[in-house]
This record gives sequence, structure tokens and C-alpha cells, in this order.
Amino acid sequence: MSSLHQRIVPTGDEGRAALVSVRDLVRYATSRFEAAQLSFGHGSAAAFDEAVYLVLWSLHLPPDRLEPFWDARLTAPEIGATLELIERRCTERVPASYLSGEAWLRGMRFKTDARALVPRSLIAEALDESLGPWLEIHHEAPPQWPARILDLCTGGGSIAIFSAECFPQAEIIASDQSPTALELAAENLALHGLGARIALVQGDLYEPLGGQRFDLILCNPPYVNAASMAALPPEFLAEPRAALAGGSDGMDLVRRILGGAALHLASAGLLLLEIGHEADHFEAAFPALEFSYLEVSAGARMLVLVTSAQITAAIDRAPGCFE
Repeated sequence: MSSLHQRIVPTGDEGRAALVSVRDLVRYATSRFEAAQLSFGHGSAAAFDEAVYLVLWSLHLPPDRLEPFWDARLTAPEIGATLELIERRCTERVPASYLSGEAWLRGMRFKTDARALVPRSLIAEALDESLGPWLEIHHEAPPQWPARILDLCTGGGSIAIFSAECFPQAEIIASDQSPTALELAAENLALHGLGARIALVQGDLYEPLGGQRFDLILCNPPYVNAASMAALPPEFLAEPRAALAGGSDGMDLVRRILGGAALHLASAGLLLLEIGHEADHFEAAFPALEFSYLEVSAGARMLVLVTSAQITAAIDRAPGCFE
């Protein structure tokens, strides 16, 4: 342990006696997280945000109501349990959501653990905000569109569940290759009372779907390129590698997803694909593909929207790019 850490970690009765309120624990956790040089990005953007989340969770307080409890004095067992949680975050270097067993995405709560990525897909924001205006301008969708939705690479099921809330008329199938991820997805379907409405299927991409076609395919695939994978901090490496690693350019699975989409999209269907920071690699891999970027708050080139017709035309022009 560094000398900086030794100065920050409270020791003995005197050190703990200085921590008496929520404010004290949030301040301490923020300092501890900064000193430990933790990485964030699983629901919290910085040390203070994560400190607030973990302190409130440990104390069984509402996650979005810090102010009323800011100066609340705490019992010794509450302080001890919270300090233990703070230390686990620093020593285990896993996402905070894996410690709490839950994550929040746009106001919705999900169970989460190491069976799947922590829910954070930008697709949720797009469904909630930017897809509708895009459809009004670019796509003549019937009133009950989409009637059928596929959430490909569903992981813990958060996008399938979110799409069920956005499109209450739609039939939804959620697919993943990982049986353990689908076990977590089933728990989340039960949590939201959607077990009878969303069907979970297990298999390699489209393989378990037969010839079914969908109006909308949603997919947050593994897309991190090899160089970026090698530089990931421990918090991200604690997540399932198969859900992150996309090969040398990040496009290994994306090629197969696009190549198979033409056979599983309705004639006016859309594929909404998350590619994160891999826009340059995406454009280099698919030069024959016409598509649109769907802007979200995190950036303008992180979500790809492509029609069934555009995919078919690109495959006809350059079939080798989609293998």
C-alpha cells in the first residue's frame, strides 16, 4: 500500500470516529477512490458519483436522493459496513454494480453480476429519444411499427426490457450465445414482469431463429478492438471477455451480424447497432455500406442505423466484407 493510501485509510477508533455522517462517508470514499486510481464507466462517470452511489446503496437509501440524508448521523454498524464496501471496490477492482448486484439504466433497475456486461448501452437512450425523430424524417413506419423486435447479444436482457417499455405492442425475442447470461436475463424479465412477453433463445447469433424476420433488430455486440482490449483497466476486464472483444479491428462479430441481418429483417426493417468508439474501424470494414449514425449524448458516431435494403445492396456490391 502506498504512503498516500496509508494516509487516507482510517485506522483505529480515532480514524473511524471522524466519520459520523453520510457527508463524511461520501467525502472519504471519493478520496479513497481517487487515491486508488479506480476506473469508472459502469454507471458512474467519476469518483464522487460512484461514492454517492455506493454509500447510499450500503445504507439502503434511495439512489437518487442524496440531499435529505447528507448530514444524517450513522450508527457504528452502518459505518463499518459502508467502509468495508468502499475497501472492496478499491481492492477487488470490479464494477460497483457487481458489488451491489444492481444497475440503473435510464431510471430502470436491473440485476447484474459477472454473467453479463453491466447495463449501459446507448441503445436505450436512442430508443427513448433519437430513434423516433429519425423515423419521422427518414422512414415511413406503420402505426404499429415495430411489430417484431430482436435483441441480439442480449446479455442480461436490459435492452429487450427497455424496448418492451418503449414499444408495448411489439413481440420481442432476446438472443444470446451465453446460457449464463440468459439466466441473468430471465431474472431481469421476472423482476419487470415480462417473462411471458419476451422470449429468450440461446445460440450463435441468428442460428436459433430459423427464418424469422423482424422489423427492428437491436444489437450491442462485442466490438472492442484488440489494442483497446489490451489497454482496458481491471474494472472492464472483470466483465465477460466474450461480450467485449471484437477481434483485431473490433468488427469480427459485426461482419456476421450485418451479413445475416438481410435474411432476418422485414422488407422495411432496421438494424440499430452499437459500435462505441470504433467508427473509424467500422467505416473501413464496410466501405460499400450506406448507413446513418444515430446521435446520442455520448457522441455522434457511436450508433449505426442501417436499413434492410442498404444491407442487401452492400452485400451485392462487396459480399466479402460481410464474412
